[in-house]
Amino acid sequence: MGYALLAGAIASEVAATTAMKYSEGFSRLWPSLVTVLGYVIAFVLLAQCLKTVQVGTAYAIWAGAGTAVIAAIGMVFLGEALSFTKVAGILLIIGGVVVLNLGGAH
Repeated sequence: MGYALLAGAIASEVAATTAMKYSEGFSRLWPSLVTVLGYVIAFVLLAQCLKTVQVGTAYAIWAGAGTAVIAAIGMVFLGEALSFTKVAGILLIIGGVVVLNLGGAH
């Protein structure tokens, strides 16, 4: 159940960060509200997740997956440049999360 809550937290954080892009510095109402609500939901779900998942593992997965997904969204949907360096960085993030879990997950 903890990892399902973590997945929800990641999805909420990704939605909030994407909406922040469209809020134009919090000058547009609806994207701004989605941003705030998304982050509130993300932190509530993350807090619930921490009841059963170790904090280091949960935070590494949350931050790493969120960063990788946002970078991919930026490249695929927002026209951000795709480069070898960005792809390598995303792969390193994913690899780091996998290694962290292999070394410390129970």
